[in-house]
Amino acid sequence: MPPSAQQSDAQTGWNDELLANPHAVADKRKRVREMFAAIAPSYDINNRLHSLWQDQRWRKKAVKLAELKPTDVVVDVACGTGDLALRFVQHLWHASAGTDHRMGLRWGGATQVMGIDFTFEMLPLARHKGRNTFAPVRSRPPSFLDDAVAWLNGDAQSLPLPDACADVVSIAFGIRNVQDPAAAMREFYRVLRPGGRVIILEFSLPTNRLLRGLYNFYFRQILPRTATLISGDKTGAYKYLPESVNTFIDREQMMAMMRDAGFVDVEQHPMTFGVCVCYRGRVP
Repeated sequence: MPPSAQQSDAQTGWNDELLANPHAVADKRKRVREMFAAIAPSYDINNRLHSLWQDQRWRKKAVKLAELKPTDVVVDVACGTGDLALRFVQHLWHASAGTDHRMGLRWGGATQVMGIDFTFEMLPLARHKGRNTFAPVRSRPPSFLDDAVAWLNGDAQSLPLPDACADVVSIAFGIRNVQDPAAAMREFYRVLRPGGRVIILEFSLPTNRLLRGLYNFYFRQILPRTATLISGDKTGAYKYLPESVNTFIDREQMMAMMRDAGFVDVEQHPMTFGVCVCYRGRVP
């Protein structure tokens, strides 16, 4: 690695002092963006491997809880490489099969499913994954995917969208990475129509003490080593991951933040012994 790159890593990476409470770091926004840019190429394999392939099951549950209708407009924030956004596309496609509804419903120059991520380097990977995912769909025109989903570089705290333009806003494993999660929650509320749903997937700590101890041993001792080996990461991304979960707000605080933003009927749905929780709220 060139000396300039090593110096950059030292300046923007995560060290033990910063990891004592990564959410209080003043330039967390910049560090998170550069961290995800560095690990983008190996992001999917590490997600699959270190969740023991549970991450896709969690996303499937999130889509189910969104209670989609065929004409719904979905905004997936912190979309990463597109896993959740593409699950929404698949669900809407199946929901519209055999009807006159056409995927790619236009609204304000955007498309029916929009994936937004703060880290630009994730978006080409999401676009490529989408084209591979839908390549076997011969019943759709070549432009099907470009009509169905758009990928946009943007910040959860200031979404480049008009008021009341979406029916579902989702964010998977991203709310804790935002500099100001409460500001992002208010943005989610702003862009949702009346009756719209917010869906939040996030890691959590098991409530059982034994399971929590085993989880933290895996999360803090094993995952950082194996994930860093696979990714070749120099930013400390996989040291940040467990500490960002352990120092983030708890489930009740998350639900309170959702209510403070204006959401009603707020619910939590723990999965896999409480390792992951799907939260849902509704705009009145």
